[in-house]
Amino acid sequence: MHPDPSQLRARPTPEQVPSLFLELDQMLDEFTRMPIRAEFRFDPDMPAVIRVEFLAERGPGLIWYIGRELLHRGLTAMSGSGDVRMWPTLPGQQPSSWLLLESQEVEALFELPTAQLGEWLDATYRITSAETELDGLNWDGFLMELLDGPGTPSA
Repeated sequence: MHPDPSQLRARPTPEQVPSLFLELDQMLDEFTRMPIRAEFRFDPDMPAVIRVEFLAERGPGLIWYIGRELLHRGLTAMSGSGDVRMWPTLPGQQPSSWLLLESQEVEALFELPTAQLGEWLDATYRITSAETELDGLNWDGFLMELLDGPGTPSA
């Protein structure tokens, strides 16, 4: 007896978009900037959310999960509310956007280049369109990962 050949076919792997590494400026106060590097990562299995890791020179980085649509809209207009907001800098200035992250423990404002981020986001939309990004989403797994972290069992 031969196994069903359809079960032996490898699942097609989704097309990958390489991570984007950007040099950002963290605003420590009104006049003081601190350069920081950030990695933007797209996962075709969870396309609505972009993983952003702010890389520290020493020690672990800080990871935030930010909506892809929020980032995309924030390149040209005010986007987001609550903990994460993004908006473009004033016209006539270097093309960049402000990204504000807030939590109970921290508030951080970053200036990031819009051209590179925009091109990278466009590449992610070529892989998974905005209209289909929630198709087939495992909501239980998605929420568990966001709330508990990967591989953490819930009680």
